[in-house]
Amino acid sequence: MINKIIKIALNTKNVGLTNKYDFKSSLKNYMCGDKIELELIVKNSKINSMKYETESCVFCEASASLLAAKIKNLDLPTIINELNMLKKMGKNGKITFPNHFKDFKILINKNNLKRINCINLPFDAVLKALR
Repeated sequence: MINKIIKIALNTKNVGLTNKYDFKSSLKNYMCGDKIELELIVKNSKINSMKYETESCVFCEASASLLAAKIKNLDLPTIINELNMLKKMGKNGKITFPNHFKDFKILINKNNLKRINCINLPFDAVLKALR
């Protein structure tokens, strides 16, 4: 399982800020020190791209990598709604994945609930950027 998470984290296709963005945010997880900064480009109310940089653990890295791939071409209301659903899942113990984010099963599961704040940090950064 951890090898799959590491493989996801090593996908650096969307790593690197460009200073070309419609929305930008940065966050720090004060519990563990993880940091993320991200830029979103939006066209026609849909995410065109997400670029990010992190100083974080493998769980946060994997979450950011997967998120950048999954939110592309999704409309903003869907992203906001489904990210909020994902955030609630880890906290209430009930795990039912929104359609666009089923691949997060590898990260959000009973074995990784102690790392849920690390996994949620990219979600929080996107939601902060879109406010």
